[in-house]
Amino acid sequence: MNRRLSDAELLELKRWNTPAAYNGWEQVTSRDSAADCFNLEPVTDFMPHMGPMVGYAVTVQFEPSNSEHPRANPEGWADYRRYVAEVPGPKIVVLQDLDKPHTVGSFWGEVNSSIHRALGCVGTVTDGAIRDLDEMTDVGFKALARRLCVGHAHSFPVRWGCEVEVFGRTVQPGQLIHADKHGFLVIPEEDQQGLLEAVRFMDSQECRTTIAATRASAGKTSEQAVEAINRAGAEFKAAVGRRFGG
Repeated sequence: MNRRLSDAELLELKRWNTPAAYNGWEQVTSRDSAADCFNLEPVTDFMPHMGPMVGYAVTVQFEPSNSEHPRANPEGWADYRRYVAEVPGPKIVVLQDLDKPHTVGSFWGEVNSSIHRALGCVGTVTDGAIRDLDEMTDVGFKALARRLCVGHAHSFPVRWGCEVEVFGRTVQPGQLIHADKHGFLVIPEEDQQGLLEAVRFMDSQECRTTIAATRASAGKTSEQAVEAINRAGAEFKAAVGRRFGG
């Protein structure tokens, strides 16, 4: 993997919401589709008051309906936690529920979120369920998930450090993730280094042009307001073109 973003860069990136991160990402990526990197299915942020989370993916699959996994691999928990602990943080656990859409148990609750927080994880994106919502919030472990659930069933790590698919998006271990109440963005390795600068630029240009024009429209006629907004939009497009080409 190329150079990871520094703690300072990750902290600054966390100051923007995920749509703003997307606006920067689409300027630096060479991918053809603008929908290549965010969730394609609905996902719920159960702790929106915690704001965005940013971290590198650790990946795991579980199958709470199947009681055979703990018997087949009695060292599974220890091996999985060792994997999580060895990955540099901050980390976001991307968890695929192999039972979906038939949710029968939650991997996440007060205990598991506390353990993962101690191992340097800031939250999870899971297409399964979570429980102990208040306790998870108190731990400081943010969750984007499909739903809430009462029980845990046979929650056990089946495979980890592997490719997973959640909410229509494939995630590889080590990919950078930005997530908040809007959804999550999975940033390809080759796009990470230019992302923060692009987010800064796009946000600044919006404030200087289109948003500024709308705020200054008070007292103007409708025709004057439309003209000012159109002019600001052209200035914004030109600035982006000069900076990123195209």
